[in-house]
Amino acid sequence: MKSWCKALFACSLSVGLLSACSSTDVEEEPVSELSSIQASVFPTVSWSESVGDGVGSYYSRLAPAVRYGKLFVADRAGLIKAFNEETGKEVWSVDLSDKFKEDVLPTSKGILLSAGITAARNKVFIGAENGLLVALDAETGQILWHVMADGELLSAPTVGDEIVTVNTGNGSLEAFDVNDGTSLWTYHTQLPSLTLRGTGSAAYEAGGFFVGTADGKIAVVVKTNGQAAWEQAIYTPKGGNEFARMADVDMKPLLLGDNIYAVSYNGNLVSMEMRSGRIVWSRQYSSFHELAYLGANLFVVDDHSRVYAVNRRNGLELWSNTALSNRDLTSPVVFNGYLVVGDFEGYLHFLDISTGDIIGRIQVDSSGLYSRPVVVGDSLYVQARDGVVSKVTLP
Repeated sequence: MKSWCKALFACSLSVGLLSACSSTDVEEEPVSELSSIQASVFPTVSWSESVGDGVGSYYSRLAPAVRYGKLFVADRAGLIKAFNEETGKEVWSVDLSDKFKEDVLPTSKGILLSAGITAARNKVFIGAENGLLVALDAETGQILWHVMADGELLSAPTVGDEIVTVNTGNGSLEAFDVNDGTSLWTYHTQLPSLTLRGTGSAAYEAGGFFVGTADGKIAVVVKTNGQAAWEQAIYTPKGGNEFARMADVDMKPLLLGDNIYAVSYNGNLVSMEMRSGRIVWSRQYSSFHELAYLGANLFVVDDHSRVYAVNRRNGLELWSNTALSNRDLTSPVVFNGYLVVGDFEGYLHFLDISTGDIIGRIQVDSSGLYSRPVVVGDSLYVQARDGVVSKVTLP
């Protein structure tokens, strides 16, 4: 099945949408089988715990967050848990479906958590498909405040000083007071007639929220008033149909020094000047994943799960790895000098930074890994589709 079909419709699984994807005009692309490797890296699982029923087969960007000595995790149905980062011992647990059953739930299909988790300002922020944004006390799990945003929340909230923002499914970046949830401003963007199901989180730097849009742009929104300082298209949609013209920037812009790095679906990987938005270089890659970096290298997983290393100074490709094609890879992370990605069968793959060769592998959970691993020091935290969360280390 084509990657765009997976990205657009995996969460819905309705008969109509599946038939659209299975049209005879679309050739099914094979999933790469795993071959033997010459392993020189031997990761181990230090501990595993569980949070509810996970996310199942639904599209989700729920991912763990680690801060204040705790690992914060959640499942789709509304269960949130905090574990001790080192030992995996449960610290607290809150079920939002119980807390909101007399309030939010009667007019919706349930909590359906889908956006988060973000831990900042001694709080935990998480959002839901029905627009619910909740702030909890990081120490106790107590619900401090909640609001309803004007659209689906599908990516992690972003905290910048005293403001928390959410990028909604209707194309708006909404800002709330981090302490009490007071609505502060809304920045609106134009939605094309067809977009990917998903949004990227905003990145925050020096009083501005940098956010990707569904029409292929990066915008920087001023924290104090919600106005755009600038907008810059990183790809101009083209093609003979709506699918070909999809150009979502469905990832969190990567801010490094004076530059921004971003990639669009069906489009380009770019380097931009942070102050002006001027494009420094542009290369043709299609992705909805977050970028990783180490030194002068950028790492990209494209929409067919091919992995690339690119020089971030000039955009020149350094290496590529197609051995994991169509295995629904997670966004990449750099961990202890290795590049790490997860796949739909629950494997973590460790790649050599210099060559792209796979030099280590471990199956964490057979239900599959869907969210970007979280790196904290010498530990890697991953969440599987069935709700298992694990801490992975290297000997």
